[in-house]
Amino acid sequence: MVESLEWQFTAYFWAMRQRPDRAGISMDWILKTAAEPEYRSIQADARIRCWRCIPGMNNRWLRVIILEDGRTIHNAFFDRGFAP
Repeated sequence: MVESLEWQFTAYFWAMRQRPDRAGISMDWILKTAAEPEYRSIQADARIRCWRCIPGMNNRWLRVIILEDGRTIHNAFFDRGFAP
């Protein structure tokens, strides 16, 4: 399990977690992707995109969006368009 004490979450994140297509995304996967991404980029608005392959989900890529403060997770979803 990845330590979660350093992370904060937006209200938007918790609202999106209620969607049926995202309810199955493990919080451990989200935290591991945020803490140890395989790929990372900075958006034009300074938010941070992190990706990590999730073998337990047929090697789908999980994208986690972190706010510019580097410690607030804003969104997490499987990114169908990502190709490393």
